[in-house]
Amino acid sequence: MNTLVIVLIAAVCLIAGYTFYGSWLAKKWGIDPKAKTPAVAKNDGQDYVPTDGWTVFAHQFSSIAGAGPVTGAIQAAAFGWLPVLLWVLLGGIFFGAVTDFGALYASVKNEGKSMGLLIEKYIGKTGKKLFLLFCWLFTLIVIAAFADMVAGTFVGTGVEGMTDATSYANSAAASISMLFIVVAVIFGVIQKHLGSRMNEVIKAIVAIVLLVVMFIIGMKFPICTTKTAWIYIVMAYLFLASVMPMWLLMQPRDYMTTFMLLGMIIGAVVGVVVAHPQMQLNAFNGFNVNGSGLFPTLFVTIACGAVSGFHSLVSSGTSSKTISNEKDMPMVGYGAMVVESLLGIVALVVVGAVAVNGTKPASTPFAIFSTGVAGFLEKLGVPVHVATVFMTMCVSALALTSLDSVARIGRMSFQELFYGDSTDPATMTPVQRVLTNKYFATVITLFFGYLLTLGGYNNVWPLFGSANQLLAAMVLIAIAVFLKTTGRTGWTLYAPMFIMLAVTFTALVQKVIALVSNVVNGKATFLVDGLQLIVAAALMVLGVCVAYSCLKKLFTTKKNTEQA
Repeated sequence: MNTLVIVLIAAVCLIAGYTFYGSWLAKKWGIDPKAKTPAVAKNDGQDYVPTDGWTVFAHQFSSIAGAGPVTGAIQAAAFGWLPVLLWVLLGGIFFGAVTDFGALYASVKNEGKSMGLLIEKYIGKTGKKLFLLFCWLFTLIVIAAFADMVAGTFVGTGVEGMTDATSYANSAAASISMLFIVVAVIFGVIQKHLGSRMNEVIKAIVAIVLLVVMFIIGMKFPICTTKTAWIYIVMAYLFLASVMPMWLLMQPRDYMTTFMLLGMIIGAVVGVVVAHPQMQLNAFNGFNVNGSGLFPTLFVTIACGAVSGFHSLVSSGTSSKTISNEKDMPMVGYGAMVVESLLGIVALVVVGAVAVNGTKPASTPFAIFSTGVAGFLEKLGVPVHVATVFMTMCVSALALTSLDSVARIGRMSFQELFYGDSTDPATMTPVQRVLTNKYFATVITLFFGYLLTLGGYNNVWPLFGSANQLLAAMVLIAIAVFLKTTGRTGWTLYAPMFIMLAVTFTALVQKVIALVSNVVNGKATFLVDGLQLIVAAALMVLGVCVAYSCLKKLFTTKKNTEQA
């Protein structure tokens, strides 16, 4: 099949999903444009900051559109392009977008509470503690996987067999990324003081001009250092992103990043339109490929492009605290996920265009994606070295924008884990004050995330999909409880949550069995198999406990026990 046809079919389905199903959910749940949102009511200039809809959308999209949709779609292509296409479309419309929108909606309707605090309100304190511990462990996995990925992307020296062109592209992308941090702060200050005098067009032009200037300077002055050094630098950036006000770093960075990512998607789509290559992947390679079954492997491999628990943490942890008007919620919650699903489809057609003998090339997903899109851009007249640097930068941006959000969410989860009935430091014990201090919480989160990076991205990633989808299942149950309690329509969440519970627990059990087998056979190392086994077992236990508490509450709570 022609790749252009696949992209067009996907685009039509996703637009229809947003237009009809997303709008139907918004109508059923209820959107009140006149209601005072948490961002307005609790404006503190730190986490709660009233922000225009497009900027919140940019933050949501750039935060959730991490490495997952690209990596997952390309890895799952081993089963053939058809099952990947079907799961991304069905999952994105009926699973992922519903989860993201539901988490955002529930949080905004509850004073901007994070998912952990929502669970405390509707399910109980024990459920909250278990959920927050699960979330914190999950953020460690994400920090480890994405930090290792970004550091590996920036490496310009010390890698055997690395060509000069690759070294330059990596180093230039690294330089641009460092400039990005500084420029984001400057742009944040500009928005803070001139925001009312900058309409959306002017703000967009300023952002795009800054992006172009950064690219020119970064390509002129590349930074070349080792992977270890880059891991330390990334961790330092994550510390800043976690503790600094949202408006000063994360929001402006995410805003500018969105233009770059949309440019990447548009470039890839235009490349497909111009070149319209044939899909070189087989449509279906069977229910078992290389010892992995279609169920549950496909559904946990394609995480972020179809459904992701991490997205709900962004929706309830950061985005809900910046929504200035409820009418923006469908665009931010449902719409951002729809665009991410399109990114997953673009990744699928890119690997399909460069596939050999019906199978994907023997390379890393990011290398396949970067090379493929760079080839498309080259056909459009973009110089190959510029296209390569641009794609390398986009790849790193995909991971970095998720990294800074997850670091902040990990910090907040750790703090909330030790909060009592009050968040006032004056009412806390000395130990509580230390544990809930945002600087201490950030350091301890990043430290354990760093320890997991020692096992390497490839060894950490297998846990990500299972943990991510299990988190999505638990969030769906929690949202269903909220909807039932407040008399809103929630039955549409039942099928997605039970399906994801079945998928994730199956995958985790398989993973634990494989790890135990390695330990028994003497093939295990502590920093790889040992840490994975500990984390996987902890996730399973916590998942069972949280799922039981939430499901019990869902089926024992009477409808409409709280005023909507």
